[in-house]
Amino acid sequence: MSVRDQLLDAALKVYAETGYRGATTRRIAGAAGVNEITLFRHFGSKDALIREALTRAGASEVPDLLPDTPRDAFTEIREWARTHLRELRARRSLIRTCMGEIEEHPGIFSAESSSPALAARALSRYLRRLREVGLAKAPFDEGTASAMLMGALFADAMGRDIMPDLYRNEPEQALDEYVRLFLRSIGVGRRRNVGG
Repeated sequence: MSVRDQLLDAALKVYAETGYRGATTRRIAGAAGVNEITLFRHFGSKDALIREALTRAGASEVPDLLPDTPRDAFTEIREWARTHLRELRARRSLIRTCMGEIEEHPGIFSAESSSPALAARALSRYLRRLREVGLAKAPFDEGTASAMLMGALFADAMGRDIMPDLYRNEPEQALDEYVRLFLRSIGVGRRRNVGG
């Protein structure tokens, strides 16, 4: 791993644990196993380092799992949602820190190329295709529908561990129910296949 990558990984870890103020250049350099001068040579400032670390962390490495031609909406969206939910849960600490600091440091986050933004666009495209092939029969806006499902997944990922009374069912049961309710809301019948 390059020194630059070590610094980016360390910055992300320290930032998630301590927030912007606690993520000092000294602490980040120490976590990366380098001195502060090396940090400044590579990034110039703490702000630039944290911005790049967050941008890299937000870039989705998950492929677009939704097919060009919908065949089984329940299975396809459930797999997409499971992958998205897994990613949210893995980054829960970082997301919570970012949410707590967005007002104080709004320019540090790149929303347009973030994993959630990319996921929302992929889901919106898929929903449009569902409508085009006649599987989604209710009138709906793709962006709003995407936000609704993503909101449920986000709430589960961020809240399940801190509000156990609200999330009483098992995660997989909840995921299936989110997808069933979502598909019903956009007028998709029960597990109808297209093209074979």
